[in-house]
Amino acid sequence: MKKIESFTVDHLHLDSGIYVSRQDSVGSEVITTFDLRMKKPNKEPVINTGELHAIEHLGATFLRNDADVKNETIYFGPMGCRTGFYLIMAGDLTSKEISDKVKEMFEFIIDFNEEIPGANAKECGNYSDMNLKMAKYHSQKYFDQVIGKIKKSHMVYP
Repeated sequence: MKKIESFTVDHLHLDSGIYVSRQDSVGSEVITTFDLRMKKPNKEPVINTGELHAIEHLGATFLRNDADVKNETIYFGPMGCRTGFYLIMAGDLTSKEISDKVKEMFEFIIDFNEEIPGANAKECGNYSDMNLKMAKYHSQKYFDQVIGKIKKSHMVYP
């Protein structure tokens, strides 16, 4: 069986960043999957489910309400390894082209001080597993160390 593309990335040398994970054609359209890698794989502790879940709710809410990208946002959700998120966007896009929007999204999460959207039993299948305080902590760390001063080396897979 052929390996999927994400398993061909050298996770031993992968740093935190914003990477184009893959691009796929759907009919005549291109969709771009971004790897928003918040943690250095196999070197830093992963993000616990409560904060991962809170970032997912806040990030998805931000993207689907942002006038610039709401119509191009297909999906935002956590990686199974819990080291970051996948962002799937309509269009043939680069990491550089979305870096400012990712920065805005994480600023939104860092500054968020209300009830997490969808964090109730009627709207979420596991609403009680959310941790806003730690979501903000991990988001701030990612912002300070990576996306607040994004470098080319954090936008190209090793």
